[in-house]
Amino acid sequence: MEHGNWLSSSLVYLGAAVLAVPIARVLGLGAIVGYLAAGIAIGPWGLRLVTEPGTILHVAEFGVVLMLFLVGLELEPRRLWSLRRPIFGGGSFQLLGSTALMLGVAVAAGVDWRVALVAGLGLAMSSTAIGLGVLAERNLGATSSGQHVLSVALLQDIAAIPVLALVPLLAAAPAGVAHEGGGWWGAAKALGVVAGIVFGGRLLLRPALRWIARSDTPEIFTAAALLLVVATASLMQAVGLSMALGAFLAGVLLAESEYRRELETDLEPFKGLLLGLFFIAVGMGIDFAVVAAHPWLIAAVVAGFLVLKLGVLWVLAHLAKLPLAERPVYAILLAQGGEFGFVVFQAAQQAGVIDAGTSSFLVAAVAISMLTTPLLLPLADRWWVPRLATRAPRAEVHASAHLSEPQAAPVIIAGFGRFGQVVGRLLNASGLSATVLEHDAEQVEAVRRFGWQVFYGDASRLDLLRMAGAGEAQVFVLAIDDIEQSVAVAELVREHFPQLTVVARARNVTHYLKLRALGIELIERETLDASLMSGRHVLERLGWQPHAARNQALRFRRHTVELIEQMRAHVGDEQQLIAVAKQGRQQLETMWAQERAEQAAARNRRGWHGGDEPPH
Repeated sequence: MEHGNWLSSSLVYLGAAVLAVPIARVLGLGAIVGYLAAGIAIGPWGLRLVTEPGTILHVAEFGVVLMLFLVGLELEPRRLWSLRRPIFGGGSFQLLGSTALMLGVAVAAGVDWRVALVAGLGLAMSSTAIGLGVLAERNLGATSSGQHVLSVALLQDIAAIPVLALVPLLAAAPAGVAHEGGGWWGAAKALGVVAGIVFGGRLLLRPALRWIARSDTPEIFTAAALLLVVATASLMQAVGLSMALGAFLAGVLLAESEYRRELETDLEPFKGLLLGLFFIAVGMGIDFAVVAAHPWLIAAVVAGFLVLKLGVLWVLAHLAKLPLAERPVYAILLAQGGEFGFVVFQAAQQAGVIDAGTSSFLVAAVAISMLTTPLLLPLADRWWVPRLATRAPRAEVHASAHLSEPQAAPVIIAGFGRFGQVVGRLLNASGLSATVLEHDAEQVEAVRRFGWQVFYGDASRLDLLRMAGAGEAQVFVLAIDDIEQSVAVAELVREHFPQLTVVARARNVTHYLKLRALGIELIERETLDASLMSGRHVLERLGWQPHAARNQALRFRRHTVELIEQMRAHVGDEQQLIAVAKQGRQQLETMWAQERAEQAAARNRRGWHGGDEPPH
C-alpha cells in the first residue's frame, strides 16, 4: 500500500493516530503509548495496513532532529552553568551508573561487550515526553523531585549527542578496508563543518533571521526555521556525523537569540507530528515474532533493567535528599525506557553493531517498559507512597522552580515600544522580572542593544503565549500599538488565561471602549496623563499655585474617565456618542464657570480686588 498513492497512506497514519491517541489519553496512558499502539494496530502484526514501516521511519526520523534542535534552544550557556550540579552530577550518576550495571550483568551473562554497551546506553535513557507529561498532570514540576526529574531528563537529552556519535565507532570494520572519507581527512572535514556551523552561525544566523522577520510574513519565518534545521542537519550528514548533532548545535547558537520563542513556537507542531509518526513507525517495527519466540527472556530483560535503574535512582534520591514520599514517582518516571533508546538501537543496527533481531528485541523491551509505567504509578500511589508518607512529612513545593520549562516571569509585556518600555523599566528598577514580546524586528534589535531581553514574536498567537508562560503569570501588560491587534490579543488572553490581570494601553477612546467591552478594567489612555501634565505646566506658568493646578488636572481626569464610562452604553451609535460627549463637555464647562463665579464673589466679599489669585 505504501507504494500506492500517498493520500491513502496519509489516511491510514493520521486516522490511526487520531483514534488511538485520544483513547490512550482517556485511559491515562499518555500520547506516546497511543502512538505505539496505533503503530502496532496498523503494522505487519496488526491489521497489516502497512507492511514496510521503514518507509515512513526515514521521514519520521526528522522529528528526533527537531527535538534536539529545540533542546539546544533551551540550553543557554548561563543556564547550563547555574544547573551544572543537578544536571551533570545527578544526571550523569543515573546514566552512567545504570549503563555500568546493565553492561556488567550482560557481559557476565555472556553477551558481547559491544552489544551490551549499546543495550545499556539505550535502556539507561528515560522517556522525557512521558516524564514531563506526568509531572504536568500531577502538578509536580515545582517540587524537589520534579526538578530532579527535569535535571536527569535534560542530561539525557544532552548525552544523546555523544551516545549517537559513539555508536558507529563500536562497529568493527573489516581489516584493510577504509571507510569512505575516513581517516584524518574525514576527521578534518567533520571538524571544519562543526567549526563553520559554530562561527558562521554566530555571525550570520541572527542577521539573517532579522532580515526575514522584517518581511512580516509568518509563513516565511516558519520556512526559514525549517530550512535552518534541515541545512545544518544535512551538513553534518554529508561529513558522516549525526544529523541530530547539527540541529543541536544550531539550537545552542540561537539559545540567547531574540527569535528563540518564535522558533520554538513555529517548530513545535512539526516536531510533535513527526515524533508521532516516529513512534507509530516504531510500533509497526516491533517484531512480535521475536517477542513470541522469547517471551520469558523479554519479561526478564524488562524486569531486570527496571529493577537496576530503580536501584540507581533510589540511591540518587537518597544522595539528593528527596522527600521519601516523592521518591517512588521520581524513580518510576526515570526507570522506564525512552524514545532515545529507539534512536540508539536503530543507529546501532545501521552501523552493524547489533543485528535486526537484537534491535527488535531491545525495541520491544523499551516499548513494554513504557507501557508498564502508567500501570506502575497507580500501584505506587496506592501501596508504596502511603507507607513512606507515614515515615516522613510530604515536602513543600520548592520556592525556586527555575528548572521548570518554560519558567514564566510573573509579568508578560506584549509590545515594547515607548509605552511598554516605561512599564518594563519601572518593574526592573523595582526588582521584578518580565517576559517581553515584540513583533517589530527593528524594535527588538534596537532595545536589545540596551541590554533588554526581548523576544521576537506575535502575541496574538495562542501557542506563543503559552510558550511565554501565560498560564503561570499573574499580570499581562497589553502595550501593543496597533488597535486591532491589541483587541485581538485581549480577546485571546481573556478567553484562555482568565487568571491573568490585564493592564492595557488604549490609544484613543474607541480603543478604550473596545477593551472595556471585553471586561478589562485597568486601562490607561496613552496620551491622557502626559497631556494633563502639560496642562498643569501651562496653568502654573499663568500664575496658578502648583497644588491648585494639580487638583484641577485630577478633577478633569476623573470627569473624563466617568464620561467615557457613560459612553460605553452607546457603542455603535455614533450620533448618541457625539451627543453624550458634547453634553459632558458642556456640563464640565458650566460647572467650572459657576465655581469661578462663586470664588470671585467670595473674594469680593472679603475685599480682594487683585483678581490674580487662581482658584483653589
